[in-house]
Amino acid sequence: MKPGIHPEYHPVVFRDRAGDLAFLTRSTATSDRTIEWEDGNTYPVIDVEISSASHPFYTGNQRVLDTAGRVERFQRRYGGKKD
Repeated sequence: MKPGIHPEYHPVVFRDRAGDLAFLTRSTATSDRTIEWEDGNTYPVIDVEISSASHPFYTGNQRVLDTAGRVERFQRRYGGKKD
């Protein structure tokens, strides 16, 4: 590897707020926020929207995340025309 061209690779905690899951891994991603982990050390924390703990495919639960009526707007535009 060429020195000086690769980003720093360090421990980071990824946290799924919806699924109440957090895991420690290594990544080049960084964050200003930190969390104290089970081992007593402090690591940068990155919040994610979906992980295996909250994704419907893995959990078997179906959830519809509707932001500002997007589903209704889609139905109005592209829903079947009634003859």
